[in-house]
Amino acid sequence: MSRDLSYNGVMSRKSEIMKKAIGIDYSLFESGTIAFDYERMMRETGYTLEEMQEIQKTVNVGNTPILELKNLTALARKIAPAGKGARIFIKDEAANPSGSFKVRRAANAVYHAKKLGYKGVIAATSGNYGAAVAQQAAAAGLKCIIVQECYDSKGVGQPEIIEKARKCEALGAEVIQLTVGPELFYTFLLLLEDTGYFNASLYTPFGIAGVETLGYEIAIQFREKYGKDPDAVVCTNAGGGNLTGTARGLIKAGSSAQIIGASVNLKGLHMASDEQFNKKSFTTGHTGFGMPFTTWPDRSDVPRSAARPLRYIDRYVTINQGEVFYITEVLASLEGEEKGPAGNTSLAAAFALAQEMDKDQMIVVQETEYTGAGKHIQPQLSFARDNGIDIFFGDPREEIPGKNIILPSHPSMIKAVDVDLNKIRISHIKNALATYNIKADEVCDSDMAFLAKETKTDVNFVKEVLSTL
Repeated sequence: MSRDLSYNGVMSRKSEIMKKAIGIDYSLFESGTIAFDYERMMRETGYTLEEMQEIQKTVNVGNTPILELKNLTALARKIAPAGKGARIFIKDEAANPSGSFKVRRAANAVYHAKKLGYKGVIAATSGNYGAAVAQQAAAAGLKCIIVQECYDSKGVGQPEIIEKARKCEALGAEVIQLTVGPELFYTFLLLLEDTGYFNASLYTPFGIAGVETLGYEIAIQFREKYGKDPDAVVCTNAGGGNLTGTARGLIKAGSSAQIIGASVNLKGLHMASDEQFNKKSFTTGHTGFGMPFTTWPDRSDVPRSAARPLRYIDRYVTINQGEVFYITEVLASLEGEEKGPAGNTSLAAAFALAQEMDKDQMIVVQETEYTGAGKHIQPQLSFARDNGIDIFFGDPREEIPGKNIILPSHPSMIKAVDVDLNKIRISHIKNALATYNIKADEVCDSDMAFLAKETKTDVNFVKEVLSTL
């Protein structure tokens, strides 16, 4: 009997395809309503911290250095109020084999795939994760396919995505590049079904657990070098796995550091719009992913995402495109460090936030990434200009995504803008009810307790929100 290869036909087999490609029966953790047993899922299908450290150690992943940015700190103090200006640090994840923290996720995913006997791995990603999976697959002797959402309908691709395709291919992966739209997930599912390869998803328990080593290292390294934990850890937030894994690792180390999420403000741009796809200058770490995945994480390529940032986030801020480009140049000019845009999103936020903190406090950007030909400032800005984006110096607060990129005319203009977390929490609760078609007065006690954990609040907060719906 021939398979139904229509879009609807493939989508109808999604759960079956995913189960075979991941090896996890997600139904084991379900309650039948909104709630599911998140910690049981992480415990039974992930790895212990010690196991993850050993896996990563054998493939030269992790144990990356902490760098203090003394010159950037001095600049922050120069424009901060008296007595303010925390010490700024970065965790140099660009020192990893693939050039980013995402190899921590890939190391576990590829290890797990080989352990289960899969011949190859597939990942749907336009970002650093593709290079990470390709690198780990090459080291493990597994085949690798990376599926990218790369072009608009005119066949024009963003420099940063093209750069990452180059790196994936250099590491031996087959890269399949698609136009923006629903064909990405359709093609991804078909490839999984046709090849029988492992789904090296960003959102599996072992993928998220791989980032726990990063958070744990931060706490231990700061204690060994500076005698205390950092006061704040800034995580670039997109799909939520970066923040979730780092926070879980910090918690396992007994750290009480404040967890701050940071995203580039792309308000008004639609990520699935063909016309607007190339109007943005950031392919990750922006609000187009950060907001929807925070308000409902189970929109990912697995039935239940292990990336659940709202459970851990203490503060969420946005930063503008021009500010990230500016801080990237400052980092290179003042510190002699060239890093890519994802980690520098958090660095721009950290530079602003440090000016609110006392001088004896410490703030750390928990990841950096490699930079390459398509990820540098000039090709990104040139591409923006070619797409009709105005670029000039001025006040970044006046920046309109898709219309202009405003580089700050003075470093004092770099400001982190707070997101109202309660609005995010209310949206999360609304999305949960809508997804499971449950009315507000039908939510049971166990679901209320689950939603309280999901939103890092309490049952009274959930009840108050439900009473307004």
